[in-house]
Amino acid sequence: MSFETCMGRVRGVRRVLGAALLALAWAGSQPAWAGRACEAQPLKLSAVTSGLALAERTVKQLDASGAKVVVLARAGQNLREYGLRYSHLGLAYKDGDTWRVLHKLNQCGTDKASVYREGIGDFFLDTPFEYLAGIVPLSPDAQQKLWPLLKNPAPVAGIHTRAYSMVAYPWSQTYQQSNQWAVETIAVAMGADQISRESAQDWLKAHDYAPTELHLSTLTRLGARMTAANVSFDDHPGYLRFTGRIRTATVDSVFAWLQRTGLGGAEWVVR
Repeated sequence: MSFETCMGRVRGVRRVLGAALLALAWAGSQPAWAGRACEAQPLKLSAVTSGLALAERTVKQLDASGAKVVVLARAGQNLREYGLRYSHLGLAYKDGDTWRVLHKLNQCGTDKASVYREGIGDFFLDTPFEYLAGIVPLSPDAQQKLWPLLKNPAPVAGIHTRAYSMVAYPWSQTYQQSNQWAVETIAVAMGADQISRESAQDWLKAHDYAPTELHLSTLTRLGARMTAANVSFDDHPGYLRFTGRIRTATVDSVFAWLQRTGLGGAEWVVR
């Protein structure tokens, strides 16, 4: 790949990340559970080539699988101290000969987020902690039900909430983080009674979804709340929050749930 081609991709990604050009039916991001940092400096060429190389290997794995809908994750941040491998996921689907990803991104560390459609290359154009992709193919039934909603998400627009907290409580509708949006969208596709977040969460409870419980000290919670607009704890029940038990949707919890319930297959790891 030439330098000019790489830099063309960088310019394309910057355009792609502009909200006006990328707004979907619902019509970014803070490093941590999801998104990209809104830094002034351009991506380094090494980051572009590494990201595109990982994307190429991922597409080869996806094409060889025969799947048309998978849950795709990246390791954007080092979350090992919490026992987590990945930081962000999206719903990837095959559209003709092309793979695309629908995912939610926080807008530059603010308390707002939007849902975006990107190519696999764009999904990995970042400066991640590790160039690592996790893939869980969905069951044939789940793929059949979810694929049309990924192609045209307008019917499930009500599942998205712009108010964002990276540690959003999974059984509240006050905020919504990226992994939470994805799992609630899966729930609606699989048969939630209504196209609403409350109904999606009821379905997830009935089908054994269990969020990750993080253990955060008072100082950690206070510091995060005072210094980051995209971190809020007020949606968590007091009996959990005041004891430092923060439950939220993580990639690892979604992968485990998909495999436990048979909605997804074995995880593929691409390096």
